[in-house]
Amino acid sequence: MKVNTMRTINHYVGIPLCLLVSALLKIKDTLLRGKRGKAGKVNKVLFVELSEMGSAILADPAMRWIKKQGCELHFVIFKNNAASLDLLKTVPADNIFTLRPDNLFTLSTDTLKLMLWCRKKGIDTVIDLELFSRVTSLISMLSGASHPIGFDRVHEEGLYRGKHLTHPVMYNPHLHISKNFMVLAHSAMGCDHQPYQRETISSNDIQLARAEITETEKQAAIKKIRSLAPDYSPDKQRLVLINPNASDLLPQRRWMEDRFAEVIRTLINEYPDILVIITGAPSEKASAEQLNNKVNQSRCFNSAGLFQFSELVPLYSISSLMLSNDSGPPHFASVTDLPSFVIFGPETPRLYGALSNSTPIYAGMACSPCVSAGNHRKTSCTDNQCLKAITSDDVLKVIRPTLNNKVIAKAS
Repeated sequence: MKVNTMRTINHYVGIPLCLLVSALLKIKDTLLRGKRGKAGKVNKVLFVELSEMGSAILADPAMRWIKKQGCELHFVIFKNNAASLDLLKTVPADNIFTLRPDNLFTLSTDTLKLMLWCRKKGIDTVIDLELFSRVTSLISMLSGASHPIGFDRVHEEGLYRGKHLTHPVMYNPHLHISKNFMVLAHSAMGCDHQPYQRETISSNDIQLARAEITETEKQAAIKKIRSLAPDYSPDKQRLVLINPNASDLLPQRRWMEDRFAEVIRTLINEYPDILVIITGAPSEKASAEQLNNKVNQSRCFNSAGLFQFSELVPLYSISSLMLSNDSGPPHFASVTDLPSFVIFGPETPRLYGALSNSTPIYAGMACSPCVSAGNHRKTSCTDNQCLKAITSDDVLKVIRPTLNNKVIAKAS
């Protein structure tokens, strides 16, 4: 299903459905004398995050905190994004439910199945991680959970998605999203059910766990690199990963191809021990090959479609640096020690910067960020000067110190 189609359904179908279901729940609560939301132990928690693979990583500290409170974790996500949950394995595979967003029929059918699944699992608490999505609001309403938790507009206008939350939380647009997620988690375990969570979330509270990577997985990654570069030796050469892609959700996040090419050519000329690997999904192979042809250097290779998602973390673990657009890979890399450098434009690293060893490259123009929770991350901009303002020299200046100091990553 196309992104704009999903936005249209979210607005024109989501609002009346949220209004209707909220009214029905109000009647039900009145007849049952307010059964929902009463004090009770939180045992089985369902996290809802459908559309962003990177957000599943950013939510991991909050999930691990809930787990430490003795709760059993569950998760619902779009099927094509579910692989992100396998990186840290915080949620057991049997407790993950996937929805197919192919069309309205499959989405509706899977949502009905989810309602039965929630009751079978005995879900008592839902933490909706989405920023004002009506689909996830309906999921939390219909889940049967006695404690639905999510972001609430409080006194803001617009973004209506029902009045069903027993634990409403004010979304703070000035706080990193991982800290906002942690506030939701704390609200679930608190007894003060009001939108202002009066507490401080420190950087130590959102430290990411590290993925477990075996020597066998590293050797498999090395073997795949050698299928591109037969003479590759991890003892003598360093890998620099380039991710020039960004999801269709926000194509304005893509830095210009010619500038990526200029950075790659310069790095190859300045550092004789590096191999540049252009990464991407199978669907991005053609665009990655176009960039590779533009670079036209013997030490630059197109690996788009070569590595399965489960093989990315081992690849990151044997690499020296990643340069990427603002998209999923820097978040996936954050579960390793790989330094990542991320080019931001229509969004801000203050809210969505990758955790761990990541450096944002950001022009900080007056119009940035132009996408937010308030506009469902939609912009009408067709001239992304926020990225055009970032030159190849700007990027090289930021990443050179790491390459100058980085020791060759060994497989063992």
